[in-house]
Amino acid sequence: MQGLIMAGQLILALAILVTFHELGHFLAARAFGIKVEKFYLFFDAWGKKLFSFKRGETEYGIGWLPLGGYVKIAGMIDESVDTEQLKSEPQPWEFRAKPAWQRFIVMIGGIVVNLILGYLFFVMYLMAFEKDYVSTDVANQDGIYAGAIAQEIGFQQGDKIISLNGKKYDRFNDFSSLEAIFGGEMVIERDGKEMTLEIPGDFFRILKKNKGAFIDVRGELLVKELSPELAYAKDAGLLAGDQILKVNDTAVVSFSQFTTLLYHHRGGDVNLVVGRSGNEVSLVSRVDTLGRIGFQPEVIQYEGQRTPYTLGSAVKYAFKDSWDVIYYNVVGFGKIFSGEIKAQESVQSIVGIATLYGGVWDWGRFWRLTAMISLVLAFMNALPIPALDGGHMVFLVYEMITGKPAPERVLLVAQYIGMALLLTLMVLTIGNDVWRIISK
Repeated sequence: MQGLIMAGQLILALAILVTFHELGHFLAARAFGIKVEKFYLFFDAWGKKLFSFKRGETEYGIGWLPLGGYVKIAGMIDESVDTEQLKSEPQPWEFRAKPAWQRFIVMIGGIVVNLILGYLFFVMYLMAFEKDYVSTDVANQDGIYAGAIAQEIGFQQGDKIISLNGKKYDRFNDFSSLEAIFGGEMVIERDGKEMTLEIPGDFFRILKKNKGAFIDVRGELLVKELSPELAYAKDAGLLAGDQILKVNDTAVVSFSQFTTLLYHHRGGDVNLVVGRSGNEVSLVSRVDTLGRIGFQPEVIQYEGQRTPYTLGSAVKYAFKDSWDVIYYNVVGFGKIFSGEIKAQESVQSIVGIATLYGGVWDWGRFWRLTAMISLVLAFMNALPIPALDGGHMVFLVYEMITGKPAPERVLLVAQYIGMALLLTLMVLTIGNDVWRIISK
């Protein structure tokens, strides 16, 4: 059942992102009077499709292979590799008949839409699901919770966070964001004195390997509501309103600490002590293989001191979150090419992405992940690889600089090479993700 839920979330996310990406190409093409012959969600490989209909000059449909989608633009060398249309003289309504700058806009249209979509999804996520945040001032009142991994690089329980790489953030979560895990300097206050701690450049690898918390806000962990999909907490006797006090005799002081403790006992049992109506109650709960017992948490720091997102602050923070996703994907690719990161450790296929969504349908997690994937798709499509939008854009930039287009044979060969590279990468990443799951 969990596998079906993972697949369902992935297919829905792909359907949304692919449709809007291709819509970006479609609208730009139509704006310049270019004929679009097909608009397909998913691929109709070998001519097989789930259904289709024709409106005007365009055939709209859904293919059977959920690995993407496409628009077939008249007079363009694309995934279809249709060379017959290139044998005749260019027609005014064909892609190849338009100025290079117009064709460039058509190609970048999908990337722009993915960027906008990812940003808007982040705004929606912050407003509708995360709803509020803990300020750094609030987090510093009792000092932070430092996970075991943070302690290894010099953090201590109760440290107060001042700045990260010379920047101060009002939102505490920004101190444990992508910027932090890719290394840098964090200034903290300890015993009334400021000091600087170095976060190593490969800290992201350490976090991924150990699955532990970095830093978090201290607070009381309450059970907000029980999960209808995962009943371990309910079966153990946990009730809404309970406060989690201990896990296996370890006092719980933060949500990250709690999830780390559960993860280390995944697939087994944990002893819980909860506070209920002024009494302490001992319970035993099963933990699933992902390290969950099945409840929605609520963390109480200081009453009334969580800051709600307004539209203005959500717009501001969504921009930062979006920029971080794109920027640190660029950084990550740089580390892959420099040899600092192994590709098999960081590049994921659709199988790996599905596991990120998880076997429980959580709309908050769904929209946040979908926002991130939309931005990653924009970045990936902008890479100068033949068969991707970025590859087409490179040839168009060449044409705008030299004043003459690349030969059609060169474009055709580049398309074949690009498709071969992408198919090879897809097979390798799927195989790697499957092996990673099997070997766990």
